[in-house]
Amino acid sequence: MRALKIIFWALWRIWFYILMTIPILVMFPFLVLSILTENGYPYFFKMARIWAKFILFGMGFHYKIDRTQAMECQKSYMIVANHTSMADIMLMLVLTRNPFVFVGKKELSKIPLFGFFYKRTCILVDRNSSKSKMEVFNRAQKRINQGLSICIFPEGGVPCDESVLLDTFKDGAFRLAIEHQIPIVPITFGDNKKRFPYAFWGGSPGFMRVKIHSHVETLGKTGADRKQIREEVREIIYDQLVAFDSK
Repeated sequence: MRALKIIFWALWRIWFYILMTIPILVMFPFLVLSILTENGYPYFFKMARIWAKFILFGMGFHYKIDRTQAMECQKSYMIVANHTSMADIMLMLVLTRNPFVFVGKKELSKIPLFGFFYKRTCILVDRNSSKSKMEVFNRAQKRINQGLSICIFPEGGVPCDESVLLDTFKDGAFRLAIEHQIPIVPITFGDNKKRFPYAFWGGSPGFMRVKIHSHVETLGKTGADRKQIREEVREIIYDQLVAFDSK
């Protein structure tokens, strides 16, 4: 039985990367055209949502979204969520039609084909470089000024210790939100770690629960409020993770 599970997991992981590749190849000319100018990004984003839905469906993932508050069109937000799985990227893309830009680790740019578009559309960060972090801040400011939203996983990466329910949050997302006076949208992914963990041997098709919480406003807030807002958002996500685990 153990041998069969290992074979299933290996084939399933390979299938994931096949699913990542198929829609990119099909839409390749249109994807390239959409990234030639910054004004084309909303069109790229629409195709990215198709790509994400294709992968989630093909992997046997079914998502259930509970929205406490909707996001308005033509308005910028700071979107933050817990981060435990590669599937977080796909699931985040299907949650909203409002175009947003990911801030993500530069290592993903090495994935063949996917990485080509990833590094040209996302804001990449090298966590070992203070200069890179400042560049991230500047690029995110530019995107917000263009009317786009920003998505950051504020844990700064997936915790190495899988027993950690939610790691401490870093300041970047909250600094940007306060500086631009844009609302923060906390999102909790309840099952992504169980369904598609970063560890190779694990996961299974099934439901993924998502909770989109009420927005945390930053209007009138200053840098002095950053820590309080950061911990407020973390507590919202943490409490929902506990609630998910209890069901």
